[in-house]
Amino acid sequence: MELAAGGFSGEQFQEACAELQQPAVAGADWQLLVETSGISIYRLLDQKTGLYEYKVFGVLEDCSPTLLADVYMDLDYRKQWDQYVKELYEQECNGQTVVYWEVKYPFPMSNRDYVYLRQRRDLDVEGRKIHVVLAQSTSVPQLVERSGVTRVKQYKQSLAIESDGKKGSKVFMYYFDNPGGQIPSWLINWAAKGGNCNGSLYH
Repeated sequence: MELAAGGFSGEQFQEACAELQQPAVAGADWQLLVETSGISIYRLLDQKTGLYEYKVFGVLEDCSPTLLADVYMDLDYRKQWDQYVKELYEQECNGQTVVYWEVKYPFPMSNRDYVYLRQRRDLDVEGRKIHVVLAQSTSVPQLVERSGVTRVKQYKQSLAIESDGKKGSKVFMYYFDNPGGQIPSWLINWAAKGGNCNGSLYH
């Protein structure tokens, strides 16, 4: 789905909310990849790229929904704990807030960078308070591609969080990105599955 004028559509936020209530993994080729500690991770092969899309469902028992959403949005905090961040900041471009992120890759691969829109809405859905964050790659003239860094042009993520009815959070996350360059798709998929994914599932 294309970005709506000014960002994301209400329909896109509602779709993320709906996944919390009823995970949309039936009737498609979604495969259960991992199920542990109350977290289930599914994947779906993208035929065009040979890479996988991911959906994550589960409960984080010791983290409240508001705290989880706030931490997820906090770029400064991300820079404190993520050793793979080289550069990360927000910038106003054409009336929208855009995130720039450069990720360190091991030699001999070149670093990757992302330019993407990110929006958060705190919704009331039939009395349920749900925090939703959507992100998707974009292109703006103010943030041109840099020499020696590969621009990730296919990136999309959605996150929905609500109370688990106790002290924790019920979570849904969708994730896909194509880091491009000369990295074979099998290696990217291996890294995302259990090798070193540079924390990319937590953009």
